[in-house]
Order: sequence, then structure tokens, then C-alpha cells
Amino acid sequence: MRRDWLLAGLMTLSVLFTGCGGPKPLDDSDLDSGSTDPSAAVSDLQGKVSYDGSSTVYPISLQMSEEFNAKYPQVEVSGGLSGTGGGFEKFMAGTTDLSNASRPVKKSEIEKGVEGGIEFVEVPVAYDGLTIVVNPANTWVNQLTVEQLQQIFLADSAAKTWKEIDPTWPDEQIRLFIPGTDSGTFDYFKEVVAGKEGSIRSEGVSTDENDNTLVGNIAGEKNALGFFGAAYYFSNKDKVRAVPIVNPSGDAVTPSPETIENGSYAPFGRPLFIYVNVKSLERTEVRRFVDFYLENAPRVAAEVGYVPLPAAIYEAARRNLDTGRTGTRFLDASGEPRQGTLEEIYGSAETP
Repeated sequence: MRRDWLLAGLMTLSVLFTGCGGPKPLDDSDLDSGSTDPSAAVSDLQGKVSYDGSSTVYPISLQMSEEFNAKYPQVEVSGGLSGTGGGFEKFMAGTTDLSNASRPVKKSEIEKGVEGGIEFVEVPVAYDGLTIVVNPANTWVNQLTVEQLQQIFLADSAAKTWKEIDPTWPDEQIRLFIPGTDSGTFDYFKEVVAGKEGSIRSEGVSTDENDNTLVGNIAGEKNALGFFGAAYYFSNKDKVRAVPIVNPSGDAVTPSPETIENGSYAPFGRPLFIYVNVKSLERTEVRRFVDFYLENAPRVAAEVGYVPLPAAIYEAARRNLDTGRTGTRFLDASGEPRQGTLEEIYGSAETP
């Protein structure tokens, strides 16, 4: 994946992975001034804030936008949900201020940002539990193992009927409705079920970047199966049914705020993020929006159906902003992924 320019720009790339510098911390007087007039009152704050990316993170960002607009009505906050990958394409091209993501940024995405001079601050905002769902009329699937999900989803062993998974299940075609390949939810599911070398089937699969569309499709098809973020399940329990997943300990666990937080809903628990353009943070309205986002993330995450992070993670994210620490903690200085939980990777301010 390395290009000729990467050799010459290795120092710059290393800074993007784990660097410091970036935005100047703002004090209270900065935050209380408008972006066009430093003497303006908070209520007169004007400007624009834009975000795009993960449909999973979108409900959090949408509520943040609405609450922020109630406090700062003259700031225009606009958002989209083109999927984590699609959001990073726009973000690394410099066309959005923030990028919603349901997975950490990839090395290849950072490299595109280096080409355009994009630096960013990484901000974890909540936990999610990727939820496997079926139509409520499905009375036969009471739990699934990762191995059974592999039978259903892997390209080289895809089962076409329920009976192929379990001989006691109906001899009827499985209908799959899942996020598109630009989705971080798709990426995470693929990583868990198929691994780095495997691939997810495309035959007999309907995809959509809008999770509400997936909910509707699954609700309308008896033999449907799909997946999306927990918030969409929690708000649509009358339309779809979550399938308990057998975790590494052998227990079949249904996603809930408790099981996601305590780690028993494995291996489908994951962190959610926003990424913030450093240059955008120089604009008061963007910095104020990000501060507002971080201040309210625990409450809003819970209200829309996700799980707040430990206080230490939010404190570490705050230090990233205040000290101007750019880059991601999920890649080392050479661009290789770090392994471990969010707490292990992100919980310590001393993580290199």
C-alpha cells in the first residue's frame, strides 16, 4: 500500500498516527465568542458545521445537532450518512468538518488524508453492539454461533436455506439484508465472521447504507436475516427480533446496554467514534460543537440506544482535544494495527 511519496513523507504520516501538535486549545473566552466577531455573545455564534459517515453514529450526531442548534440557532449544522468508508472519503478530501465512524480509521484512509494535508483528532463517543436480527415470524432461530454465521455469510460456503444450517429448521430460502460495503458496520461484521482473508457473499444479498431501510426490509420478509447497530434494534423491537449470539464462553447473549458494557455480548461489541479536522477546529463554531458533543456524549448515547464509555475514555478524548494530539491510537507509528480492547488501547493517556 505504500507509495513513493510515503517514503518521503514518513515523518508526517507518523505524526498522523500518534502525533501531537494540531489545534491550539481554546479557553473559555474563545469558546464564548462568535467565529466572525470575537466580541460576539454565545447566542450570536454563527457559522457552519458539517459531518458525514456512519449510519450507526448518525442518531447520536443528529440529536447533538438538534440540541446544539437550540443553544446556538445561528450555526448551521448539516449531516449525512454515507457509511463510515464514504464519510472518510469526504473527510480526507477536506469537504467535511467531522466524520462519524463505527470503526477506527484505516491506514489507507490516513494516507489519502496526508495527500491533502488533513490532520485529525480521534474522539471515541460510545459503545455499540452489532445486532443480528430476524423477522418476528421466525420462530426457529433461537441463537446463532459465529460458525453458523460463517455458513450463512461466507462466499465459499454460503447456505441458501435454513435447513442447511440446522436440519430441524425450514427448507426455505434465507433472505439477507445487510449494510453496504462502505459501512463500518459491514467492515466490523466481515472482520469478525470472515477475517482478513475471507469474503462475504454477494449472491442473494440486498444491501443498503440506510439502517432504517434494512429494518423495513427485514420486517417485511419472514425469512429475512440481517444486522445493524444496536440503537436501530432497540428502537424497532416491535418490527424485528434480535438473535442471541453464542459468545466465546459458550453463553447465548442478547444485546442490551448491560451486556454490551460488561463485554458479555461478544464478539460484536465495538466502540464508535467521531473524527475532527484540525483546521476546522480553528473555527469557533466547530470547536464549540465538538466540545458540546463530548460533554453530552454519555447522556445522548444512552438516550438513543447506545452505551456510554467509561469516564476515563472521555477524559482521554478531552486531553486529545486540549493538547492537540492528532492521529489514531489504533495504529502504531508504522501504520500497523494495535490489538486490544478500547480501554487497553485508549484508556491510558500514556499510550504511544
